[in-house]
Amino acid sequence: MTETEIRTELVRLARSLHQRGLTRGTSGNLSSRVDGGMLITPTNASLGDLRTDDLARVSDTGEHMSGASPSKEAFLHLAMYLARPEDKAAVHLHSPYATALSCLEDLDEGDVLPPLTAYFVMRVGRLVRLPYFAPGDQGLAGVAEKAAASSRALLLANHGPIVSAPSLAKAVDAVEEVEETARLFFLLQGHATRPLQPAHVAQLHASST
Repeated sequence: MTETEIRTELVRLARSLHQRGLTRGTSGNLSSRVDGGMLITPTNASLGDLRTDDLARVSDTGEHMSGASPSKEAFLHLAMYLARPEDKAAVHLHSPYATALSCLEDLDEGDVLPPLTAYFVMRVGRLVRLPYFAPGDQGLAGVAEKAAASSRALLLANHGPIVSAPSLAKAVDAVEEVEETARLFFLLQGHATRPLQPAHVAQLHASST
């Protein structure tokens, strides 16, 4: 993909997420790797009103190189890329069900959601919850980088999910799968639930490698 094509796709997918209610106000941010750094959505901007020229270019070391001021969570995207060099895009949302999930007590921090569907296993794998950090607190960077080494999907406590993937389209698919599985998790509360068994999960992992 050329940089022009990446910009167009990033804006298109950001608008789609906003139009479908997965991000509201000026929350959420998307990024994609480019030569020498990444393109990322700007700070204090609605994902529904973006233009390709609004995107910020940030270097691999976090320096703002051009465009609008980058999201204050640009460091979080860079942490994902440092941990997962094969991934080329990242999406962070404040989607309602995943954010509600991030606020619950008594979850398994290392594996927040059960494998309710094959699609969650294939597109997400494992969702890890991180401790609470205030938005923009760069102390989160090291914690996120360490966790991302073993999982491409992280849930920031009392905040929301971030997912990285080999492409923007796959990152969006994965973060939507986090939201949908969180919705199912709440719908199933109080019901006897039968998640996928370990053998099912292993088979899905084997078929995707």
